[in-house]
Amino acid sequence: MITILVAEDEEPIREGLIDLLEGEGYKVLAAADGRSALNLYREQGADMALLDIMMPGMSGYELCGEIRRENARIPVIFLSAREEEIDKVVGLELGADDYIVKPFGVRELLARLKSVWRRSGAAREQESSVPEREDFPFAGGVVNPRRFCFERSGIEQELSEREVALLSYFFRRPGEVLSREKLLEDLWGLEYGGTTRTLDQHIAKLRRKIEEDPAHPRAIITVHGTGYRYFREE
Repeated sequence: MITILVAEDEEPIREGLIDLLEGEGYKVLAAADGRSALNLYREQGADMALLDIMMPGMSGYELCGEIRRENARIPVIFLSAREEEIDKVVGLELGADDYIVKPFGVRELLARLKSVWRRSGAAREQESSVPEREDFPFAGGVVNPRRFCFERSGIEQELSEREVALLSYFFRRPGEVLSREKLLEDLWGLEYGGTTRTLDQHIAKLRRKIEEDPAHPRAIITVHGTGYRYFREE
């Protein structure tokens, strides 16, 4: 049984989510604020997290950051009444897998949950396709898939599971021009409903970690109007 952590301060919405998710066969851990949700997570664990952004004491952004520090692989979906693009970008930068704007429909929520869960499984399978999960060279450094980190010149950068999946995907396809649509399809899943902006934000964040000069990348090259290409120095 999949356990979902729900953090939502509006009681009608929280109770509605509990009834809906339990009716669909999920186990639900629910809290009315971020701090209580974090304590629940630490006490009982969860497989996914559904987090409201605006909560008393600890925001959904802060809660996501705390959870990510303890488990970089748990799928996280933000709930918010905000529709501004900057909020979505901030959520994605913090490692969220999806962003749902209130009010939302029951079918939409369930479809997003199932899609995110499938995508997280696909990412793990693709990441593990690196032979025996061995270290591999990238951008003058080394990616360690087991420890989710990139190291160059003795300096380590923590990577998320999706970032490792992206790097291993590029590593296996040196010189190949990869369209944004193909990257989204292969790494986010066939039913992913996001936009290419999501991918671009992930690439920008990844470049800041692995490129010596993120403003002038040498490993992950933008192919304007199409997508990206990995240049591997011999």
